[in-house]
Amino acid sequence: MLFVGDDRAEDHHDVEVQDEQGRAVKRARLPEGAAGVARFHELVASVLPQDAEPAEVLVCIETDRGPWVRALVAAGYRVFGVNPKQAARHREVMGNSGAKSDKADAHALADMVRTRRHQLRQIAADSDEAEAVKVVARAHQTMIWERTRHMLRLRSALRDYFPAALAAYQPLGLTSTAVLALLAKAPTPHAAARLTVTQITAALKGYRDKSAKAAAIQAELHAEHLGQSDLVASAYAATVAATVAVLQTLNTQIATLERQVEAHFGRHSDAEILLSQPGIGAILGARVLAEFGDARGRYASAKARKNYAGTSPITRQSGRSKSVHARFIHNDRLIDALHMQASAAILHDPAVRAYYDQLKTRDLSHNAALRQVGNRLVGILHGCLKTHTLYDRATAWSHRQEDLAA
Repeated sequence: MLFVGDDRAEDHHDVEVQDEQGRAVKRARLPEGAAGVARFHELVASVLPQDAEPAEVLVCIETDRGPWVRALVAAGYRVFGVNPKQAARHREVMGNSGAKSDKADAHALADMVRTRRHQLRQIAADSDEAEAVKVVARAHQTMIWERTRHMLRLRSALRDYFPAALAAYQPLGLTSTAVLALLAKAPTPHAAARLTVTQITAALKGYRDKSAKAAAIQAELHAEHLGQSDLVASAYAATVAATVAVLQTLNTQIATLERQVEAHFGRHSDAEILLSQPGIGAILGARVLAEFGDARGRYASAKARKNYAGTSPITRQSGRSKSVHARFIHNDRLIDALHMQASAAILHDPAVRAYYDQLKTRDLSHNAALRQVGNRLVGILHGCLKTHTLYDRATAWSHRQEDLAA
């Protein structure tokens, strides 16, 4: 067998090939792209026996996705994607001098897959359908996060020079179409004070009780508030106008990407199973599918899926001291989706709600209880995907009924 450490950079890869005794037999710096992959194959072929299989080449790299990784998996190599923190800890085991170089990193990765491959997770290639869902789902979520950042900047600016706008528009949401239209039309306190009820009502298209809402907004805009001088207010208004334009564009693109997420997710064979889970709709289902992937056999058990999700707790014990903690190292996108699923599930599924209420009787906080609910829901999802069956409340929670009966 051959063991390859691949230390990647933006435009190149430092590679070291080791034999089973840990001796470095080849080292090279390869360019990124198709030319680099071709040279990678040549490098491996030069030291691999002619009757050997590609699966006898184990590659360790600090990522689990991208065209380079996909090309290595397609070639038949066994590729292990490791967390950079894992790699850093292994470097510390090999030497504590603190020295670091790309060549040394490649050596450490090759040594890591040679000596600890039983502790590493092999990359299993997802289907093209799952990859497509991942691309659009992540882009959609990223734009939502960007909208939140710009909304907070808008809120901060309004608080500094136009507090009346915050008081008037906050109930409608600062990123709503109506509020953005009104801020674009009247970004200064003086301009907003001249807005008529008719103009405000026209912006509230789609709202109920438009007349009452418009009158309340106008009254708030006419109320006395602290502010800035006209010159400073006009400068703030210019920045707000720019932020409003960005938010309007983000709203449009988020809506467009949402349709793309639903379309790509709907084409996947596991979509029906995911949609049957409590608390999951098309968008959350797409995010969960994107982050878990769909490669069969990637998760050997429900526990392995829970550990990857970051919902299962970790235990720390030393002597007589023992404590249980939440996992703080996790996939942020996945844990966010699972938290939202648990929050929705306790509102719409009686069995999930009963489990949540049981956890609350143990004096757990709301977030801690939601983590445990999410952990249980990940286990249920794993069982459904493994058996290709839809969520069934009686089956999923039968063990709880037995416990209660006992």
